Amino acid sequence: MADTGVTPYVPEYITVHLGPPDSIAENVTVSFPDYIKNVASSEIYPTWSESAIIANIYAQISFALNRIYTEFYPSRGYDFNITSSTAYDQKFIQGRNIFENISEIVDEMFNSYIRRVGFIEPLAAKYCNGTTVTCSGLSQWGSEQLAQQGYNSIEILKYYYGDDIEIVSNAPISEITSLYPGYPIIPGDRGNEVAVIQTALNEISTNYPAIPRVSVDGIFGENTENAVRSFQRVFGLTPDGIVGLATWYKLVYLYVGIRRLAELNSRGQQLYGESFEYTGTVKLGDRGLKVTIAQYMLSVLAEFYNTIPFVTIDGIFGRNSEIAVEEFQRTFGLPVTGVITAGVWNKMYDAFMGIDDTLTDRRYSNELNNLLKGNSQKGTTNLRKGDTDF
Repeated sequence: MADTGVTPYVPEYITVHLGPPDSIAENVTVSFPDYIKNVASSEIYPTWSESAIIANIYAQISFALNRIYTEFYPSRGYDFNITSSTAYDQKFIQGRNIFENISEIVDEMFNSYIRRVGFIEPLAAKYCNGTTVTCSGLSQWGSEQLAQQGYNSIEILKYYYGDDIEIVSNAPISEITSLYPGYPIIPGDRGNEVAVIQTALNEISTNYPAIPRVSVDGIFGENTENAVRSFQRVFGLTPDGIVGLATWYKLVYLYVGIRRLAELNSRGQQLYGESFEYTGTVKLGDRGLKVTIAQYMLSVLAEFYNTIPFVTIDGIFGRNSEIAVEEFQRTFGLPVTGVITAGVWNKMYDAFMGIDDTLTDRRYSNELNNLLKGNSQKGTTNLRKGDTDF
């Protein structure tokens, strides 16, 4: 789902509808790498320059992952992830031969994708052939022309999608094909799924003021229940205050549409609706999202710098968090104050982004999901509920 805390993953399998969405056609489930190999072999030529081939495969991977991340088709009532129709998605020809060089390239990069800098979701990297059809995304034939002029794959992608893109490498692989947990989410529940619901409700309430805004804290309390009931009444669902499958997918459908997450001009998904931008001094006694994000960056840096102690990610800037900041400042040659000013924040962010690729390792794949729950145990990357920072 298009939630602001879930790290995008590469599925082990993807289900393809062999035709336009509403056509009577077979669904086939194939491994994700095999799907990309098929699409690449169907969409581009193996004789093209390698940089053009790689650029096109990045676009194809990102487009498919965006469809999965936004639950684009399931939220519309379909039982597949993507279609084989180029009018809607990407060309997939069941049973076709795969070009050897394309197969080898896909094996090396199938779990990498494009995203906008500062955003989470895979880019809806639309493209066209650039001859009979033109579009606002990548031109397939144009990419080959650029490659022949000496452009590398990243330069080609930036030429078409803008300079504000980056490549995420080694994204986690999961067997999960839907982010709906498989059971109703009810009052009293806690966790990432609740934060997903709260984030979506707040976004939708901008257009539908009858739905009250709620705190994004991952706790399904009375205010969240009331907001869910209001949402259900507005959209003709049973107003039971429980987020079952129908309510979940209605939330997803509207949220994705409002934020245009399936479009190139997406408003973008940031961490729980917030960015990593500095928003003010963080010091002992502070609470809130800016503390949570600072603690998250510190906890990641602690994995790579043994001078920095681990902290609990609970949104409360206690003494342990202050000590971690002091050690960060010592390690990076900054004045030791224990206070996060703009300069300290920016230094912390730069160090954090310097190891960003590592964040997609399996050890970290759940950590973003727990940012608002404060359950990172000091001294280990295993996460437990109930830990404190004092």
